[in-house]
Amino acid sequence: MSDGPFDVFALIIAIIAVLIAIKASSQAAELRRRLASLEEMFYAQRQVQPPPLMPTQVQAEAPATTAAEPPPLAPEVEAAPPPLVTEEVSPRPLAASTEADAPPPLAANTEAYAPPPLPAPAPGFEERLGTRWVVWIGGLALALGGFFMVRYSIEAGLVGPGVRVFLGGLFAAALLGAGEWSRRKESISNIAALPIANIPAILTAAGTAVAFATIYAAYALYGFLVPATAFVLLGIVAMGTLAAALLHGPALAGLGVVGAFVTPILVSSGKPDYWALYIYLAIVTAASFGLARIRLWRWLAVTTIAFAVLWIFPGLDTSELQVAPHTFHAIAGFVLAALLVVCGFMFGPTIEDGEIEPVSSSSLGAYLFGAMLIVLSSAHADLALIAFTLLVGATLFVAWRAPAATGALGAAAATVFIVFAEWAVRANPDMLVLPGGPIPGVGPVATDGSVTLHLVMAAIFAAGFGIAGFLAQGRSNSAVIPVVWSAAAVATPIAILVALYARVAHLDRSIPFAILAVLLAAAFGAATEALARREDRPGTATSVALFATGTLGALALALTFALEKGWLTIALALMSLGTAWISLQRPIPVLRRLAAIFAAIVTARIGYDPRIVGDAVGTTPIFNWLLWGYGLPAASFWGASIFLRRRGDDPPLRIVEAAAILFTALLAFMEIRHLATGGRMTSPPSLLEFALQVCVALAMAIGLERLRLRSHSIVHNVGAVALTAIAGLISVFGLLILENPWLLSSVDVGGLVFNLLLLGYALPAVLMLLLSYAVAGHRPVDYANTIAGAALVFALTYLTLEIRRFYHGPVLLYGATTGAEQYTYSIGWLGFGVVLLGVGILVNSERARLASAAVIALTILKAFVIDMSTLTGVYRALSFMCLGIVLVAIGWLYQRILFRRQIAPPPAPQAST
Repeated sequence: MSDGPFDVFALIIAIIAVLIAIKASSQAAELRRRLASLEEMFYAQRQVQPPPLMPTQVQAEAPATTAAEPPPLAPEVEAAPPPLVTEEVSPRPLAASTEADAPPPLAANTEAYAPPPLPAPAPGFEERLGTRWVVWIGGLALALGGFFMVRYSIEAGLVGPGVRVFLGGLFAAALLGAGEWSRRKESISNIAALPIANIPAILTAAGTAVAFATIYAAYALYGFLVPATAFVLLGIVAMGTLAAALLHGPALAGLGVVGAFVTPILVSSGKPDYWALYIYLAIVTAASFGLARIRLWRWLAVTTIAFAVLWIFPGLDTSELQVAPHTFHAIAGFVLAALLVVCGFMFGPTIEDGEIEPVSSSSLGAYLFGAMLIVLSSAHADLALIAFTLLVGATLFVAWRAPAATGALGAAAATVFIVFAEWAVRANPDMLVLPGGPIPGVGPVATDGSVTLHLVMAAIFAAGFGIAGFLAQGRSNSAVIPVVWSAAAVATPIAILVALYARVAHLDRSIPFAILAVLLAAAFGAATEALARREDRPGTATSVALFATGTLGALALALTFALEKGWLTIALALMSLGTAWISLQRPIPVLRRLAAIFAAIVTARIGYDPRIVGDAVGTTPIFNWLLWGYGLPAASFWGASIFLRRRGDDPPLRIVEAAAILFTALLAFMEIRHLATGGRMTSPPSLLEFALQVCVALAMAIGLERLRLRSHSIVHNVGAVALTAIAGLISVFGLLILENPWLLSSVDVGGLVFNLLLLGYALPAVLMLLLSYAVAGHRPVDYANTIAGAALVFALTYLTLEIRRFYHGPVLLYGATTGAEQYTYSIGWLGFGVVLLGVGILVNSERARLASAAVIALTILKAFVIDMSTLTGVYRALSFMCLGIVLVAIGWLYQRILFRRQIAPPPAPQAST
């Protein structure tokens, strides 16, 4: 391969470097010249003497008692001004001069004559190019030069592999030496290096990169080094780079830490030695943490933690997981982070009391996460569980001594819950042996100790978090730290108890777990009382509220454990009610949000299984599991909304109010479905179900319309509109189309008067009319008129279907329409219109009169379109005769009663005079 391109490239770089160096030299000379000029002006101004012919100074030097006549201003005074006059002196009479006019001594006026500091100009493009970019490119070029030299020697066959490696190492050593020499040279000459383009650091970094490449080439390409030797040499280079970063800055530290953690990837073998790997990583981690602590480089500590946690993953997915070295890696990293990274603990940086520092907390949480992964990947091996327990306990101790690491409590609680939850999800009954003996039919297995260990760990964790969280109250002046402790103290024992219940009792009824929940509630209650009696300290009120909420939660769990599965829904709803009541006693915003969270959880639970208890709902109408599963949560949410509303209207209140409306509607709809289907909840809908649903939805809409006028709640407002819309959809598609007994359904409507028609059409018409009056004057006119129009349609539909029931019996779908039936429809509609008109006249309701006009118009249309073509004989004549009589009577009523015109009396005759 020709070396022409490389020569051209090198020539171009050399020319550019020379030009930039010349430009930089000229700029440096100009800067030195300006600096010297400024220094001369500065010192000249400090040493200025008063002019000999200044009259004010002459007078000042004379004794105060001398009454010499001031000479006139001589022209030579103006001709010889001082060389540097910074302030303009206005002339005044000599008699006004005093000794105060004389300039103070030079020593006393050094600061007065000092010029103001000159602002440092921002570096321009040329300065950045010549002082920074060139240095970066130069360092990169040096590193690439070493790589390309090795490549060129290989391609050209100039030297053998051994000489190549030797030359690479020699070049690396030369770069490192040049970096150290330039650093010392700058230190001796007191020339400050540029903050970004530090030439010694760039040279050292290039040398480090070449050293890495040379050692790796000797190992991977030529086989000169065995893996152990290459590993040691690469580690030495990485550690040396970290040590050099103390002198050369953060860029070299970043290179060193990356190289140190990447070295094990470069040097690999068929059978990895995890002990050697993790001992090496422990040394690298200690060096990185120590450097980060000395130089207070937070980024270096974070980078080290990230690489260290990533090194936990290799080997976790293998069938032969080596638990011991992985556990050592997690423990060693945790201990080093606690000693060197956590602020305010052992050798960590100092921090103000009461402040939670993110790096301190996240460093411990990262290693807890790694320990959790080891536990899960090893199928909860005993050694992994013991190590995880020790790290959780150490987290509590470190957070107790160093408040900066209090944030790690959340990570500890989360990892504890994940470990126990994953253990519960496994739920292998054949592997489960309780302390009281094995399950019948299942003999002892090798996992007996593991189960016992889990139970012991659960007790340790629950007691540790609970007791430490209680004792931590009042120890800090910060309000956040005690709240974090109390939250962990409440959440962790409850979460562990739920996980154990799922694993051991398989979510079935369990009196022992109910007793444990009651004992836990008693402990939380005692903590609540004890904290409430203490003096008011930062965070105490919130902690008291959290312990009180834990009391309610534990009691709800006791009900869940002691009763059936569906009581979990009820327990969570009762927790929402209890939390809302506690927020009324202690106005803490977090409690309002907690009540809303419980309501949201219960709602999600219903979405998972609307029947709550599966097939065990029962067959008794009304009094079945739906009443308890929906009714008690609905009552709880209504009560919680009342408590929350006393403190204001906010999103948590709206969530709880929405849950109250939702559960009330679901209770009604689910009970209706249970009643209509005889307990078979998957059966298709019927006329009875649709009729009851429409009636209930309309009744609830009326109630919410009345309630929103008092509460002014947007949830009540939207709920009323939503229920009205639901009722309208069911009415149109369910009652008028799908289950209409005259169109599609062959349902038996029942008796002559008391039947499904009365329930499905007459009662909804009445409720729609009441709803239209409830919204009149409070909502748009079109909204109320639409509801009133729907009431008219359903009333007319009921009348029509009732007439057909009289002629066809309980099944309306079959049979031809006779002339008498057709005539009855006309008479019935006409009579209905007359009744509406009479009501409108009596109560002076324009809406009723307009409805009457609509019905009569429909009757007229029917008479001329249907009756004229279908009726014969006397029925046709009677139809039109009755129609005519009614229309005339209506006209007379309108003329004589509604719109009667008063005839003006004739004028009285005037009396003659």
